[in-house]
Amino acid sequence: MKIAILNSGILPVPAVLGGAVENLTDFYLDYNNRVKLHDITVYSVWDPKVKKHPAMSSCVNHYYYIDTTSFKARIERRIRKYFHSEKEYYNYFIEYYFEKAFSDIKAKHFDYIILENSPGHAYKLSQRGYRNLILHLNNDLLNSESRYHDNIFNSLSLILTCSDYIKERVSTIQACNKIRTLYNAIDVKRFSPQKSSHINREQLGFSENDFIIVFSGRINQDKGVSELIDAMLRMKDVSDIKLMIIGGSFFGNTNNEDSFICSLKDRAKTLEKRIVFTGFIPYEDVPNYLHLADIAVLPSMWEEPFGLTIVEALAAGLPLVTTRSGGIPEICEGVATIVDKENVVNDLATAIIDLYQHPEKRALMAKASVERAQQFDKETYSKKFFAALENL
Repeated sequence: MKIAILNSGILPVPAVLGGAVENLTDFYLDYNNRVKLHDITVYSVWDPKVKKHPAMSSCVNHYYYIDTTSFKARIERRIRKYFHSEKEYYNYFIEYYFEKAFSDIKAKHFDYIILENSPGHAYKLSQRGYRNLILHLNNDLLNSESRYHDNIFNSLSLILTCSDYIKERVSTIQACNKIRTLYNAIDVKRFSPQKSSHINREQLGFSENDFIIVFSGRINQDKGVSELIDAMLRMKDVSDIKLMIIGGSFFGNTNNEDSFICSLKDRAKTLEKRIVFTGFIPYEDVPNYLHLADIAVLPSMWEEPFGLTIVEALAAGLPLVTTRSGGIPEICEGVATIVDKENVVNDLATAIIDLYQHPEKRALMAKASVERAQQFDKETYSKKFFAALENL
């Protein structure tokens, strides 16, 4: 088949600046490059880092870039903001990207157009007569309360959702068999437990006898890191329990600290050196940091659509404590300690102390974590992705 991939217009593909959806797109594009199933054209925002990326040499995956940062683009975006804002689904930045991509799409024939996490693009295409549309949904962006949900839903040939939780949300519009769950994935081998690493505990101020909790991911109020610090404060008398917080406030190689991170660091001073903020860590180095820890605690406080950091922790062989949020239980029910959000600080502290005191339980959970993670490997994900297209 001849397929177009229209990404959201925020981050580039390949995922040179990170991004969960962009990394997932890379997985199935890499698979297509190796197996050569389809002729695919990817529409993406431009970033200079893509020029030397190995994906550019593919003979079956083609990349069409829209430069949204040039002087000309900035002027055109501003004009769009002032004269078209009331007609737009997204903001003028994304709509500018869409129109530039559409100018090429309309000149070509595609059997299907896959829209990555962007129901608004489906709406605009449907208004222009397109019906061969597939929505790959990684967030709660299409439900009975969404704008133009009926128009969007009816224009789609297939909706792939990252979890049953998101599938249920889409089904509030209409329950039918064109909504299918395709669980997200990671490169499981990259995160598998390893004995050698270029970083050790001492470099971060920890000792070999410390009991290290790791939190990884974007640091914002939704991710539960504030509640985890509160749990640490409740365990202040257990001096060898330490916390390593991996991540920054947004994507990309930046350690700019927003007011939320500053407030966390102020509260962490109470425990002196028992809480370490690593700041942004390049994705390829994250496994090395995870392997320093004894357990992972990822207490998401919003309805998490899936939770890639959950799978990363499992693949790293870490006993896991998390929350009953969105699609998280689908990933780790039966192998992790899952607490409710109502009394989360107390329950996190209780769960952490339980694992701290029971090394035999940690060993069993670690083994179960590695086994469960195999279900979310990128190769399986890519095969299922294209199998879903073949069944149309």
